Amino acid sequence: MLIPTASQTVGPFFAVGLTRPELADLTHAGKAKGEAIVIEGQVRDGEGAPVPDAMLEIWQANAAGKYAHPEDRQEKPADANFVGFGRVFTDRQGRYRFVTIRPGAVPGCGNALQAPHIAMTVFARGLLKHLVTRIYFADLAAANEADPVLSAIDDPAARQTLLAKPVNSTPSAYRFDVVLQGEGETAFFDV
Repeated sequence: MLIPTASQTVGPFFAVGLTRPELADLTHAGKAKGEAIVIEGQVRDGEGAPVPDAMLEIWQANAAGKYAHPEDRQEKPADANFVGFGRVFTDRQGRYRFVTIRPGAVPGCGNALQAPHIAMTVFARGLLKHLVTRIYFADLAAANEADPVLSAIDDPAARQTLLAKPVNSTPSAYRFDVVLQGEGETAFFDV
C-alpha cells in the first residue's frame, strides 16, 4: 500500500547547494549593457517581522527589452554578459540586494508594450507554494499607467506594492520591500 507524502512548507534547507553570491550581480561585474541599478529591500512576515531565511529569484529582460531565452524571437540585440536571472538569500534582518540593469520594455499580450519590470519569485518557510510578483519602477509613471498587467489591478493600494521607490545613490538604487501577508501585503500573481 502506497502512502502519499504529506505536503511540507519550504524550509531553511535551501541554502545547501544554492548559495552562489555571483547570482546577486546580474551585470557580471559591470560588463552588461545598460544602466546599472540596485534593487534592495526587506522581506517581512504578516506581523511585520523580518524573514531571515527567504530566497528571492528574479528574471528580467535586458536593457533592450529582450530576454535571454530561446523563445524570445524579438529582433532586439542580445547581451552575452546579461543572463537575466538572479538569486539571493535574505540576511538576519530579512534584507536582500541585487545589482542588475534597468530592463527595457517588452511586448505582452497582443504585442502591447509592458512597462519595464522585473519578475520576482519568493520562497520562504511557511509557504506551501512559492509566491510570484513583479517589480515596477515608481519613476516611470507614464509607462506604468499604460502597462496592461499593472493597470488590470483594480486596487490602487495593491498597485502601489509593486512599485520600487528610488533611493538617492549611485548607481541608481530602488527600494522594494516584500510583505508576505497582512497590512501592506505585496500583490502576488496566481500563476
